[in-house]
Amino acid sequence: MVGTSWDVQWHIDVGPDTFFTLPHLFLYAGSAIAGIASLAVVLAVTAAQRRGETPDPRDGGVAIRVFGGRFTAPLGYLVTGVGAAAFLLYGLIDLWWHGVYGFDAVLNSPPHIALFTSISITMVGAVIVAAAGREQRWGRIAMMISVPLLMTFFPITANAFQGINLPFDTIVAATTLIIVLLLVLARVAVGRPGIAVGTGAALLAMQAILWVFTPWAAVTYADAVGLPLRDGMGGEPPLIPGGIPLAAIVAAVAIELLFRRGGPALAGGVAGLILGFTFVVQRDVLDFVPPVTTVDLIVTTLAGALFGLLGGFLGARFGATLRLREKVTA
Repeated sequence: MVGTSWDVQWHIDVGPDTFFTLPHLFLYAGSAIAGIASLAVVLAVTAAQRRGETPDPRDGGVAIRVFGGRFTAPLGYLVTGVGAAAFLLYGLIDLWWHGVYGFDAVLNSPPHIALFTSISITMVGAVIVAAAGREQRWGRIAMMISVPLLMTFFPITANAFQGINLPFDTIVAATTLIIVLLLVLARVAVGRPGIAVGTGAALLAMQAILWVFTPWAAVTYADAVGLPLRDGMGGEPPLIPGGIPLAAIVAAVAIELLFRRGGPALAGGVAGLILGFTFVVQRDVLDFVPPVTTVDLIVTTLAGALFGLLGGFLGARFGATLRLREKVTA
C-alpha cells in the first residue's frame, strides 16, 4: 500500500522512473513477504497432515489438497500465495513492457492493471485468513485491517473501466460496488455489530496517513536522488488516498443502522447512494475529473445506489461463505 501510493505520486510530481526504485522495492517486498509467509504455512500444514494431524479450519480457512494431494493448503494462504506469485510474474512482464514501449504515460497500462489485480487477490487471501480467525480478537482486528487494505487497491484497478462509454462515472460506480460489498462482507463474516464502522474508520485512518506521507515521501526521495519536481507540481492532493471515498465511514454507519431492519441489500443500496453522491463531489472538488454537471451528479448517484444494492446482496453471500468451515478438497 505504501509503495503503491508513493510510486503513483512519484510519477505525478517527478515523472518517469526506472524499474529499480525505492517505491518499487516496497511494492515487490510486500508481495514477496506475503508469498513467503503463505509458502511457509502451506509447507507446515502439509507436514502436519502427513504426520496424521487434522488441519484446523480456524488457521487460515478450510484445507485444500493441491497438486494431486501432494500439498495441503489452508484456503486463505493458498489464495494469498497465488496472488503474490502472479504479482511477481506480472512484475517481469512490466519490466519487459518498459523495455519495449519505454516509460508509461498512464497508470492503467495492461501490466499495471494486472499487478494491482494480483495485489487485490493477495489481500482477498488475507481477508479469508482473518475471517477464519473471527472468534479470536486477532481475527476481528485483522478483518478490520485487511478489508480496508483491499479497498485501497481497488480504485486503481477501477481505472480499467475508464474507457467504457456509459452515462455515469464508471470509476465511482465500480468503487462504490466494491466498498459496499466489502463493508457488508465484514459485517456478515464476523457477525458482530460495529465491524463495518470499525472497518470504515480504519480505512479513513489509512487515507489520513497516506495523505500526509505520500507527497512528503515523493519530494524527499526526489531530493535524495537529485531530481527536481515537474514544473508547477507540488501541493496537489495525492492521487491514491484522494481516490478513495472519504465518506466510506458514513456509508459504514448506514450499513450498521439498516443491516437488521432492512437487510444487507437495502443497507447496501442506501450506502451506495451516499457513496455515489459524495464520491462524485469529492472527485470534482479535487479536480480528478472535468467539472461535473447536475445531470452527471444525479445519474451517477442513482447508479451508486443500484451498485450498492448489488454490493450489499453479494457481500452478504460472500460473507456467509466465509463463515463455512466444512472440509473441502480438490
